[in-house]
Amino acid sequence: MSPLLGISLKVLSALSFTLMSAGIKYVSTRFPTGELVFFRSAFALLPLIAWLATQDALVDSLRTRNVLGHLKRGVIGSTGMFCGFTALGYLPLPDTIAIGYTAPLLVVVLAAVILKEVVRFYRWTAVGIGFAGVLIMLVPHFSESALVNGFGTGPAIGALFSLAGAFCAAGATIEVRKLIGTEKTGAIVFYFSMLTTLLGLSTILIGNWSAPTLAEFGLLVVIGILGGIGQILLTQSYRFADASLVAPFEYTTMIWALVIGWFAFGELPAATVLIGAAIVITSGLFVIWREHQLGLERKRAREAAPPRAT
Repeated sequence: MSPLLGISLKVLSALSFTLMSAGIKYVSTRFPTGELVFFRSAFALLPLIAWLATQDALVDSLRTRNVLGHLKRGVIGSTGMFCGFTALGYLPLPDTIAIGYTAPLLVVVLAAVILKEVVRFYRWTAVGIGFAGVLIMLVPHFSESALVNGFGTGPAIGALFSLAGAFCAAGATIEVRKLIGTEKTGAIVFYFSMLTTLLGLSTILIGNWSAPTLAEFGLLVVIGILGGIGQILLTQSYRFADASLVAPFEYTTMIWALVIGWFAFGELPAATVLIGAAIVITSGLFVIWREHQLGLERKRAREAAPPRAT
C-alpha cells in the first residue's frame, strides 16, 4: 500500500478524463455523438490492451462467465456516454462535470432498490441534501423561458442529458458491483470498451458521420487514448490505497474543469452552479465517509464472531 501514490494516480485519472471531456466538447459541433463515442472507445482500447498485456492479464480479460452481465453493463454505460457527450455540446464544461456528481448519490438509491442494501438515516439524509444541491445547480439552466416554451433551449437540453448520463453512470456502477463477484477487473473494462466501440460504430448506419481532417483525426485519437489512460490510472489508484481514501479525489475534476473551461472555452459557471456543486460534493464526501465507517464496523463484527465449528 502506498496512499500517496494511490491519491496521485487518482488525481491524474481525473485530469485525463477532464481533458478527454474538453476534447469532446471542442469537436462536439463538428461530429455526431455516435462517431465521438466510437473514437473515444476504439482508441481507448490501445492503452488498455497494452496495459493488460504487461500485467499478464490479457487472456484473463477475454474469459467471462457472465456475458449477459457484461452486456447489461455495456448498454447502460454506453447510453450514459452518449448522454454525457451530448450534454457537453450544450453546457459549459464545469456545469457538465458538476451535474455528473449526482451519480454517486443515485448509486445509494439504486443500491437500496436493486441490490437491497440497507441504507440508514444518515446516508438518506446526505442523499436528500445532495439532491437539493442538484436542484440549485439546475436553476440557471431551466430558465423561465425554458419552462414556458418547453425544454427546447440548449442549456435545458444539456442539463437533461447530463442528468440522464449521471443516472446511467449510477446504473452501470450497480452492474459492476454485480460483476465483480465473478469477473476480473480487466474483463469488465475490456468488454465495456469493446461493446461501446461497436455501439458507436453502429451509428454509421444513420449516415450522418463526418470525415475528419488529419488534425481532427489526431485529436479524436488523443481523446480515445486519454480515456484509456484515465481508466488505467483509476484502476491502479485503488491498487495502492483504500477506496475510501482515494474516492474523494474524484472531485478534483471540478478544479480541472474550471481551469480548462476558462482557458480553453472562456467559460465560468454561474454562482448557483458552484453553490450547488459544493453541496453535492459535501454530500458525496459524507456518503463515502459513511461507507468507510460501515466497512470498519462489518470488519470488526467478522473478527469478533466466534469461529465456525468444523
